[in-house]
Amino acid sequence: MKRTELNLAERRKIEDLLHRKVKVAEIARQINRHRATVYREIKRNFFKDEELPQLNGYYGMLAQKSAADRRARRRKLVRIPELREAVIGRLQEGWSPEQIAGRLKLEGHATTVSHETIYAYVYSPDGQSQALARYLPERRKKRKPRYSRTPRGMMFPLERSIHNRPEYIKERSTFGEWEGDLMIFRQEHGKANVASLVERKTRFAVLFRNNDRSSKHFMAKLMNVMEPLPQIARQSITFDRGIEFSGWRKLESGIGTSAWFCDPQAPWQKGSVENLNKRARRYLPRDTPIAALSNRDMKAICDRLNGTPRKCLGWRTPTEAFTEELRKLG
Repeated sequence: MKRTELNLAERRKIEDLLHRKVKVAEIARQINRHRATVYREIKRNFFKDEELPQLNGYYGMLAQKSAADRRARRRKLVRIPELREAVIGRLQEGWSPEQIAGRLKLEGHATTVSHETIYAYVYSPDGQSQALARYLPERRKKRKPRYSRTPRGMMFPLERSIHNRPEYIKERSTFGEWEGDLMIFRQEHGKANVASLVERKTRFAVLFRNNDRSSKHFMAKLMNVMEPLPQIARQSITFDRGIEFSGWRKLESGIGTSAWFCDPQAPWQKGSVENLNKRARRYLPRDTPIAALSNRDMKAICDRLNGTPRKCLGWRTPTEAFTEELRKLG
């Protein structure tokens, strides 16, 4: 559906249905809009009166006026020729919209404008007819929405889907194919978490403390941990689609390790690391103050996990199986 602004009739309908205590999802259905649009409309145009709180609420006519006022502010560069000429002149000199907006405020102009309004004008029909985008430092066909997120489909492209992963990885017939995940702990203990890795063939586990959930921080720490291994012992890692794994491309260029990704909400597709997490929780429950654990503590937990015989390994331990595979590499 093409995105268009709500009109007065729709706003009055929202007011009426809210007064009747109708749920937002049902309001959205009745006016044929996405529920997020209705939630955003109510939040943006909700009327509050500190002196008479009983008057607080959503009113269609007031919402329509507020929307019209916002549109008028966005149209400053259409309504005020002097301001428009000042902005266009500085764009042509190579100034960025942010520099123009900041300078106008510094010079004490009676009417100022934000850099977002300048961008909106540049990419509007008026701005496009004057080809103003060619003066921008970074030219695009259209304005990228403010605070927009990169779609998950671009972070984790189809060609890296687990369904395109080579069959020999699924069969556990080769050494050096890993699965990775993050173990999260209670919020009051801060951002610290534990990264968990398991080699699929030998079930060898690696746990390390990670002080930040950002992808940049996580990938840097992961590469430091994996790099000492021979290249053939770190061929690939399979992750879920958590945002902390969005920097996966750095693995390929940094240490030559490829990445694969499970389907959304399908953690069972990396069952080995999920099983590892369950066993590791015996020693790392969710209320563990991770920041207080030393590297020696983490190694002791890994040694205990890797020193336990496993039926799937013919009752060998993961350490024995992993060491044997490394010995084969010479």
